[in-house]
Amino acid sequence: MHQIVPGPCPDCGKEMNYIYDTENIPYFSEILLISGVCSCGFKVVDTSVLQDHEPSCWEMRVETQADLNARVVRSMQGEIDIPEFGINIRPGPSCFGFVSNIEGILDRARDAIRTALFSCEGDEIHQATQLLADIEKARNSEITFTVIITDPSGNSGIVSSKAKKTKLDIEPEADGYAVKPLT
Repeated sequence: MHQIVPGPCPDCGKEMNYIYDTENIPYFSEILLISGVCSCGFKVVDTSVLQDHEPSCWEMRVETQADLNARVVRSMQGEIDIPEFGINIRPGPSCFGFVSNIEGILDRARDAIRTALFSCEGDEIHQATQLLADIEKARNSEITFTVIITDPSGNSGIVSSKAKKTKLDIEPEADGYAVKPLT
């Protein structure tokens, strides 16, 4: 399905087009991709899984060049960790869902680090430069790493036979939810 629906911009009130597309991701689910851009600069991008899912954690060890092609779906609630690099991508108030692959996750992290380098000083510059070098080695399959996606909505995932899915235990907290993998 591809549908364009006009509607008001939540930011400025002008009319903008919202684009709705569905895509079937083999071994995962059918997803709805929602996007829109207003002339004022407001934009929305999100993914929604069209089936009910339980809160989940996906984990995959990336060891080969082929592993970098594993499809990744991240909803607006999904959190991505690459523990070997100390990378934690947490959803924020302007977080967008996306469909990419593991190489795309590395590219996003690399771009964020390059942007952060402008405000780094001293030892932070060395650490950021080393992290960029490690990401480049990972992109060339010279080092292995782990990608972990936790999602209380269950709408994120990694599409690969190597990916392992576990249920999450979600506990309410004052400032949100504590999400813990079940053992």
